[in-house]
Amino acid sequence: MWFDETVVYQIYPLGLCGAPLQNDGAAEHRILRILDWIPHIKELGAGCVLFNPVFESDAHGYDTRDYYRIDCRLGTQEDFQQVCAALHEAGLKVMLDGVFNHVGRGFWAFADVREKRWESPYKDWFHISFDGNTGYNDGFWYEGWEGCNELVKLNLHNPDVREHLFGALRQWVRLYDIDGLRLDVAYCLDLDFLSALRRLTDTLKPEFALMGETLHGDYNRWMNDGACHSVTNYECYKGIYSSFNSSNMHEISYSLNRQFGPEPWCLYTGKHLFNFIDNHDVSRIATLLTDKGCLRPAYGLLFGMPGVPAVYYGSEWGEEGDKKNGDPSLRPEFTAPKKNELTEWIAALAKARNGSMALRYGDYHNIMVQPKQLIFERQTEGERVLVAINADGAAYHADFNARCGRAVDLISGAEHDFGGGSDLPPYSCFFWKTER
Repeated sequence: MWFDETVVYQIYPLGLCGAPLQNDGAAEHRILRILDWIPHIKELGAGCVLFNPVFESDAHGYDTRDYYRIDCRLGTQEDFQQVCAALHEAGLKVMLDGVFNHVGRGFWAFADVREKRWESPYKDWFHISFDGNTGYNDGFWYEGWEGCNELVKLNLHNPDVREHLFGALRQWVRLYDIDGLRLDVAYCLDLDFLSALRRLTDTLKPEFALMGETLHGDYNRWMNDGACHSVTNYECYKGIYSSFNSSNMHEISYSLNRQFGPEPWCLYTGKHLFNFIDNHDVSRIATLLTDKGCLRPAYGLLFGMPGVPAVYYGSEWGEEGDKKNGDPSLRPEFTAPKKNELTEWIAALAKARNGSMALRYGDYHNIMVQPKQLIFERQTEGERVLVAINADGAAYHADFNARCGRAVDLISGAEHDFGGGSDLPPYSCFFWKTER
């Protein structure tokens, strides 16, 4: 499907567009700023824009007030229709953030429960006990997401809740022609609900993609023919920055082989996980890396490994942001995109990947693993590419069996001769397409 072949550009719109942190009800047309970013997104080589929450919420978007209304801080339904139409006209797919596990305290049905308590027709939309209380002193207890009572957990077994959510999704497809969903905290979603959601989306639009947020465990639980098409690859997210920071490419090579290798025990061979090196929830990669020279090979690894690569807005020019300073520091406002050598490098990586069947669909096989160097093979029936990474500030001479004599680098177009070994310049990455 299209998702398996794309490069994703992720935007947290409340941040990028400069919305106030709390929803004060004041309407603005901030989402229209995205129109000015479309040429930049195209030049970067992305084929899909993933929007974090755009619907009416109390504060940060994951505390939904109304699934059927665009957040007034961003604009109107018509504004977002204009943005989605422009993205589609530019050949870009659109994914939205489906926050279905919980809502905010300002959610209209929960407000009704707070007012009418046990007489509210919506009391069974949540997990409530009128024999308890919370720190908000509503006079009743309710289950919040992971103990956060500002996020009220929905009762996804309730058919009225399901129909409300599914009705919203149908509206999103009808009004905005969206092509897929990121499912927030998919690891918390009831699996029966997830299965019902997949059955619905299979009928809404051909190749409608579901990508779930997962952290640990066997991702196949949430990624299968009755659930998500893909999930977030947090295992390799950690493995990438950790391998660069600790001079230990064995860590990420082990994870990649464990996930995608040829052995029968490998977990996700042939599947397309959602790969990233930062996002709206974690410190930016330019902050995480202790050696900033590793930015180029880190992105090279992201685009060379199996799966779907994602770039988080601002990180393509090396923006920094530290999680310890709070989520707003990870979700800043930008009046316009920037361009530098890093953005040009990422665009070259995306172009190489977009033009290579092996990089999009090929299998995975480790060729050479050293503390600061990694070479692995991606191969399909018609193409073979060697991905070579040097995470060292010094040049490295690599001797290995390339099983051929010559290649061409898909990133630069330069020819390469394997005779006598291969020299890897400092902080480098190559996608060597080998001769047949």
